[in-house]
Amino acid sequence: MKEIYNYYFMNIIEKVNFKTEGYQIVNITKDIQELVNRHSFEKGLINLSILHTSASLTIQENASKEVLKDITTFLSNLAPETSNYFHNVEGPDDMPAHLKTLLTNTNLTLSVISNKLVLGVWQGIYLCEWRTHAHSRAVIVHLLGG
Repeated sequence: MKEIYNYYFMNIIEKVNFKTEGYQIVNITKDIQELVNRHSFEKGLINLSILHTSASLTIQENASKEVLKDITTFLSNLAPETSNYFHNVEGPDDMPAHLKTLLTNTNLTLSVISNKLVLGVWQGIYLCEWRTHAHSRAVIVHLLGG
């Protein structure tokens, strides 16, 4: 017996731009969930890819702002601007930004079930701006499912 599955398959790629104000971690969960809602995306996978080497993405706690402060402090201590880096073409924050991106993520993949991002109670999606000045950051959002 042959089984036939009839369902709508969605394959959407969209670029979303975010303005940052310099060294900060920005909660973008609401923006990503709104995109899922706008496309009536019910279930499947969502992949986020940031198109930069000095900014990154992460999933982290969304309840306590102290967690984000501790993360930025930890990474600042781990990759300080005061080190004598070979790569410093764009200023003293350039190479430390690359190192912080190396330690975090440039891609995230999450499940979507019943039109909702599958995240833990205390989790959010964050864009991490590792440069000291404001930038426009592009994230490619790929919805794959139905």
